[in-house]
Amino acid sequence: MKESKSAEPPHPATDVTQHVGYLIKRAQAALRGAMDKVLRAHGLTVPQYATLELLAVRPGLSNAELARATFVTRQSANVVLRGLQEAGLITRPTTADHGRARPTHLTEEGHDRLAAVQAAVYAIEQRMVEAVPPQRLPALLTDLDRLATALEE
Repeated sequence: MKESKSAEPPHPATDVTQHVGYLIKRAQAALRGAMDKVLRAHGLTVPQYATLELLAVRPGLSNAELARATFVTRQSANVVLRGLQEAGLITRPTTADHGRARPTHLTEEGHDRLAAVQAAVYAIEQRMVEAVPPQRLPALLTDLDRLATALEE
């Protein structure tokens, strides 16, 4: 029987809980839990909120564009969009003018629902930001972007 040799971690760590990926996942899970809690009170899910937030600043996005921007599959994005449309928070044409893309827009009620929950979501982000010394925040944001880019290549 062949003996396997353990690989060395890419940085000093005594166990998996000190690995970069583990800590990122822990932060993501904490963020998701906090967001789920405040969004539930407004009848929204995290993907629905993310979709409303994106459409507020980039109206007219298609299902595929929203899927990419909210980190879900096109099929999942379609389910999210159907739910938002049934709730009266978005509008999309029943057929595409050209191709298959159907541009999506917030309704007045969608803007109102987003405004009602945005402060609670931003308060969660504020709690995270306050945990980082102000002079280190720009570097943290740059580093997080670099980590994602390194894995997307």
